[in-house]
Amino acid sequence: MWLLNVRAVLDRERDIQLAEPKTKVLEQHDDKTAKYAILSHRWGKEIDYDEMTGLLKMDKQDRDAVRRRDGYQKILKSCKQADDDGYEWLWIDTCCIDKRSSAELSEAINSMYRWYRNSQICYVYLNDVSEPAFPAVQDFMRFPESNGWPEWFSRGWTLQELIAPTKLKFFNKSWELIGTKEGLTSTLQDITRIPEEVLKDAQVLRSIDSSERPRTAQIMAWAADRTTTRVEDRAYSLLGLFGVNMPMLYGEGSKAFQRLQLEIIRISSDHSIFAWNPKREFRQSGSVLAAGPSSFQGCHNIENVHRKEFVNGVKAYMGKSGFHVNSNYYTPMEAHVNSPQFSIFNVTNVGIQVSLPVIPHRGASDGHFKAILPCRDRLGNLITIDLEPHGLNSCRSFWAIRIADDTWPGFTSFYLNFSREGDADESYHDLRLDDWHTSWHGFTRRGTFPSEVSDNTVTLSPGNNLIVLVYVNNDARSRFAVGIGYCLGRVWTHVSSDESRAKEGVLSSWTDFAMQTYDVLWNTPIHEFYRNIRNTVRDAHIPRSIWDARIACRSSDQGYTDVMIGVKWCPGCCTGPREFTHTSLSDHGHPFDGSFNSRSNISRDMREVRINDWHRGLACEQRRKRYQNIRGHFDALAELLPYRFVGTKACDESVVRWKTAWDP
Repeated sequence: MWLLNVRAVLDRERDIQLAEPKTKVLEQHDDKTAKYAILSHRWGKEIDYDEMTGLLKMDKQDRDAVRRRDGYQKILKSCKQADDDGYEWLWIDTCCIDKRSSAELSEAINSMYRWYRNSQICYVYLNDVSEPAFPAVQDFMRFPESNGWPEWFSRGWTLQELIAPTKLKFFNKSWELIGTKEGLTSTLQDITRIPEEVLKDAQVLRSIDSSERPRTAQIMAWAADRTTTRVEDRAYSLLGLFGVNMPMLYGEGSKAFQRLQLEIIRISSDHSIFAWNPKREFRQSGSVLAAGPSSFQGCHNIENVHRKEFVNGVKAYMGKSGFHVNSNYYTPMEAHVNSPQFSIFNVTNVGIQVSLPVIPHRGASDGHFKAILPCRDRLGNLITIDLEPHGLNSCRSFWAIRIADDTWPGFTSFYLNFSREGDADESYHDLRLDDWHTSWHGFTRRGTFPSEVSDNTVTLSPGNNLIVLVYVNNDARSRFAVGIGYCLGRVWTHVSSDESRAKEGVLSSWTDFAMQTYDVLWNTPIHEFYRNIRNTVRDAHIPRSIWDARIACRSSDQGYTDVMIGVKWCPGCCTGPREFTHTSLSDHGHPFDGSFNSRSNISRDMREVRINDWHRGLACEQRRKRYQNIRGHFDALAELLPYRFVGTKACDESVVRWKTAWDP
């Protein structure tokens, strides 16, 4: 590895005019024997290998321009700190790798975790912290683009740079010491959700005892919210944490993460690698491998189940599902669980061969089934994945599979599809917001989480494909949240009313409300939100008010979605919260081009949309009257969009369902 000669760098800078042009500031050393410090930082305007070694060969104008860069000043400050701490050598990723050589770059990336682990001390430079103390409280005002913490904690490469070093110091923008890894372990755990035992001793990642090692899904979860400039680096930055090596192929895009997972599978028998959450998948591919670390968001608490406990866990799972199977059926499963085949993953040209207990779909002949993984979620439940036939193997399915009656889990060997056919590297999806209608009733957009909105445009991307917008009426002390997500190639929306005031008489901060809504949406099963439709309306009553919050959206073939958000007088009974579940707009015409139609006869409208059972005692007298005025609903939607309904076009396929949820 190339190391900076700390004294040579400082001496050269001290008398730059008289410095000898052949002065060597970089020298080759072995990381196992050299005593060196190392820098971890967020990149800006940096100095590369050529500029650092050729500084004295430049003319004065170019040399002075390089010396004025923040990156050069950062090198000098790092060298000064290393010199003060008694270290002769220093490694910095910007200038200690000759990136002209692909072989050297590949070696550096594959060795970087080891280089940080073998360093005597690591300096973390937080360029966005000006205060003389470490920021111990999440602050979205100071750090809006990095989840309320310094940007260093949001970058992909800095994950291993936090874990690997034994000794680590944090410095602010002025290079003032503001904390150490040892002294901030508890705070660092809160920020990163990395367990304290890992922060205190990275050797836990290599423990022979599998019960001590973090699960694959847990390590992926640490990286779920982190970003990198190059998409390939989301995989390359995790090599050291998993103890694997692979060649660097910049330009391969998301295939790098697929290669990483296959390398992990070849050296591990950890089933949690299949336990990712599909809500972070931008495109539907059917692969059992995740598209990126973001798919493992929320997997911090996943645990593997010991062989001896797994069969009992399957029994408990079947019992919770309402199926009580004769215990004799589990005897063969115990033998399979104790066999080597249970722990073997075999990567073949057909797919990944695994042996797991499976439960057939209710229509067993269609080849759909549910596989039970020896992993538990944060609630202690066994994790299952739904699978469907895909040629000679099985691919991931995203619809809830109904277990067949009078069935029991059988241990089966099968192949899992890991190819991502047609999975283009789609990098973003734009939403065009139109929410000025909310101001008609005194509501304004108070804020958004976790990212901000620029010029009424929201850009969703892999790893950041869900946003929550909060709208507030301060005079009425009312508010609601709109959740908009993009996954599996579809846009989905949700409107959430805030019942905290209705129940407690007080309002929490808007950020707490937004984060709570975000967590609820994230933890909701995918099949409850994913709909194979392009034009939708969502509606929620605002408790203790006379308003409904509504959202209408329509996806365009040009790769963006128009989203309209508004507030209307409640067309139903306002004595309690109620929920409007779903309306399809496609058979009414398109609301955004003025062709939305409704029949002129109210009774026929009601029959067409199947609101015809109010007379059977399913609603109170007050709500019956509301139902009879069904046109009020359509007129309200017309004003929201803002178009008038005309003509008598039929709406044969659309359905509107109302559900009463009275206050307790």
